[in-house]
Amino acid sequence: MEGVTSRRVVFVVFDGFQPLDLTGPHEVFHSAGDDYVCEVVAPRAGPVRSVSGLLVHAGHGVADLGPAGIDTLVVVGGRGVDRARQDEALVSWVAAAATRARRVASVCSGVFLLAAAGLLDGRRVTTHWAREEQLAREHPEVRVDCEPIFVRDGPVWTSAGVTAGMDLALALVEDDLGRDVAHAVARRLVLFLRRPGGQSQFSVALWSRQPATDPVRAAVTAIHADPGARHDIAGLAAHAGLSPRHLQRRFTAELGVPPAAYVERVRVEAAQRALTEGDEPVEAIARRYGFTTAETLRRTFHRRLGIAPSDYRARFRSTAEAAHHVSPKGEPV
Repeated sequence: MEGVTSRRVVFVVFDGFQPLDLTGPHEVFHSAGDDYVCEVVAPRAGPVRSVSGLLVHAGHGVADLGPAGIDTLVVVGGRGVDRARQDEALVSWVAAAATRARRVASVCSGVFLLAAAGLLDGRRVTTHWAREEQLAREHPEVRVDCEPIFVRDGPVWTSAGVTAGMDLALALVEDDLGRDVAHAVARRLVLFLRRPGGQSQFSVALWSRQPATDPVRAAVTAIHADPGARHDIAGLAAHAGLSPRHLQRRFTAELGVPPAAYVERVRVEAAQRALTEGDEPVEAIARRYGFTTAETLRRTFHRRLGIAPSDYRARFRSTAEAAHHVSPKGEPV
């Protein structure tokens, strides 16, 4: 558009990168219209092979792309990051570009490249949960928190794996252009929900192990069948056919969390869905999903998600709310 200067977003890739770490955020910025121009840089210009074999053409190599003039630097992740962070030329270029850019972001294990460039000292960051311990062990100067799906610490934004990169990119768009544009982009890309950064990167299916035995499986099934039921240890033990003490021990050993913590997480996720999919009052949702009062639900949301239920509903409703918007490009959505 005439008179509008596009923000320059540069993605850093390398052999063995995760393709969705690139293509997901790239599409988010592209869908925001003329406000962004996206480029791809790699150790060398030309084809770069992803971990799944997909070839992507890097228009620039670090030797021919100066570090100046970049608005947002996005470093993707993937198995190849371990080799990439040993590439001194690439690491030096990332350090120089990040220093000059308005902000820098990483998706998934791309955070290891930022750490190698010395950009994360003293900062709070996140990454894919599977690499949390490695990042903390190798970089004790970094504060690692793998509960959120993305974290902002000053000009540095980091995210969890794969689809969390799209949540991060939507947050960057919202930071630049406002909530309505970010909602319109989410609608255009058929993203069900723009998740807040403080939301856990673990769904119930992912943050716990699967039950290994029928008694524990029976208890888990009962929890998911009716999250709002009482589900005290005596009731769950009756479902499992075990004594309360025996179930407590086996449940924690098999799933990695005690029954009470598991029940709370299931209830929180059920309440999140209810808040974003309908207009039921918060008090009613709290009662239906076992929180008893709206105040208990509010305290639990603040502790687990860093946001109040009412604010969660207002900010992160399903894309049905965005149906009345048009896309940033002026097209119907």
